[in-house]
Amino acid sequence: MTSGPCGGEQIGTLRQRIGASLRTRVLLAVLLGFAVVAIPAYAAFTWIVNSTVIQLGTLFAEKQVLYDRYRGLEALMREVTLAETLAGTQAIRDWARDENDPEKARRGIAELEHFRQSFTDKSYFFVVGASGNYYFNDAANAYAGDQFRYQLDPGNPRDGWYYNTSALGDGCHLNVDNDDTLRVTKVWMNCVVREGQQVLGILGTGIDLTAFIREVVNVPQVGVTAIFVDREGAVQAHRDRDLVDFHSLTKAVGDRKTVFAMFERPQDQAALRALMRDVAAGETLVKSQFMHMGDKTVLVGVGYLDRLGWYNVTIMDIDAIIDRGLFLPIGLLLAAMMGLVAAMLVVVFKLQVLDRLKGLEAAVRRVEAGDFSAVAGLQKGDGDEIERLSQAFGEMAGAVRDHTRQLESRVRERTRDLEQLAFRDVQTGIANRRGFLTAFEAVSPNQHHGLLLIDIDHFKSINDTFGHAAGDAVIIEIARRIREAVGPANSCARWGGDEFVVLFNGCVATALGSTAFGLMAQICDAPVLLPDGQLVAVTVSVGGCLLEPGETIERATDMADAALYTAKEQGRNRVTIFDPQAGAANRMAQNAR
Repeated sequence: MTSGPCGGEQIGTLRQRIGASLRTRVLLAVLLGFAVVAIPAYAAFTWIVNSTVIQLGTLFAEKQVLYDRYRGLEALMREVTLAETLAGTQAIRDWARDENDPEKARRGIAELEHFRQSFTDKSYFFVVGASGNYYFNDAANAYAGDQFRYQLDPGNPRDGWYYNTSALGDGCHLNVDNDDTLRVTKVWMNCVVREGQQVLGILGTGIDLTAFIREVVNVPQVGVTAIFVDREGAVQAHRDRDLVDFHSLTKAVGDRKTVFAMFERPQDQAALRALMRDVAAGETLVKSQFMHMGDKTVLVGVGYLDRLGWYNVTIMDIDAIIDRGLFLPIGLLLAAMMGLVAAMLVVVFKLQVLDRLKGLEAAVRRVEAGDFSAVAGLQKGDGDEIERLSQAFGEMAGAVRDHTRQLESRVRERTRDLEQLAFRDVQTGIANRRGFLTAFEAVSPNQHHGLLLIDIDHFKSINDTFGHAAGDAVIIEIARRIREAVGPANSCARWGGDEFVVLFNGCVATALGSTAFGLMAQICDAPVLLPDGQLVAVTVSVGGCLLEPGETIERATDMADAALYTAKEQGRNRVTIFDPQAGAANRMAQNAR
């Protein structure tokens, strides 16, 4: 199919439109430059960074987990092997079967003492299954000749470790525990002594938790946290002692401090359980996966210490481990490429836009000076945006000048309106606290003035009974009555909430009380009509004071507030005038309503 004459005309028209549009030319140049350089460069950089981080992180995780696994096995397996050997000795089995035989007891104690010298902790324990008697000696040989310490009680939760361990399979089982009786905290190796299906007892030794964490877990490595957990995920060793799940064997599953609780997302918890299952099944020694911990993405590696029944979980902050400076050369290469493209765009933009706009700017300066004929010299060429702007500029300049003047006038008017609004209470229309302070400062300092604080009685009950809309209506109506009562010669304002303030200019002491009563009468004589048609009777309490010449607003409001407090205390619906000679609010008159 050929394009024909019609197709050629359309292509020509398209070329003309592109040639006549500076915006289109610049946009096409920018898009083309970024498409040629930015897209492949960004894709290559992202791929290299992600691939390198994943590969290095995974490799590091596997090596780290194997290293932690080796350290854990090295530290614990020697003790476990010794404990298993001790559990299999004939002297221990004979004594466990016949605890009360003195000779068998002597040989059993001798065997325990012999192995105690080989244990790292120089201590041992042995529980005889038939009696529940607990034998123990420590590194100081403090219990020599008195190895029997106490008898286990099935009803004591602290002794539950023995009965829970007895129910497990053969071999040794590790548990981090705090022995309240002996006042020691250790990683205990609990080895079950069996004869067929019969449990003869449990013996073992321990490693001090502090020493274990220092030697195995707390090796200083930036960005690496090593954790040992049991089959249920309960934390058995961690550099933070508060995260260790002591007494794991005696706790319900839901009460244990587990490694899963360190991950907030359920999918991460499920992924960690899957990793533990895989390494426990023997499919691989180490498995790792990226997970979220708080606001970070970490790489979690898991290994299985099959002889101990523990997992070593290693959490690695890849950003802290892998130096991002490794990718600096790539970043510099991308920066150089983008700089080259930017330079090319600057040159093109300067030729196509800036140079031409510079001529337009010169014309604008001349127009600013009053020479509008300068625009005529720019109205040439292909008619793109800059040239059309030049043509429109002359027509717009006069209109802009007129509009600017009108705008400045409106701004001044709006500013005056806003200044007035700042001194008015939006809800009632009367002055707010700021407006009242301004009015107070404007009164004559050489005269006496009267100040009243007016508070609506039981306003909260109006809100509670009729609703907040009714309360708003009461506030508005009371403000209107006060404004009409005081007149333009005096000042009133909403002082805050349901409290109002009134300033009577040039007031004398003998007239203040009657003036206050007259104001209260105009406020309270008629009930307030609510929006729903109901009528509510409203009363107010009034506290007033006479201001001496030069009295401050703080002193004035303190006196009026004291008088208002007295009016409320004496039953509300009354006027109280502050007596400065008595130094307190003195009730001069009250409304007997």
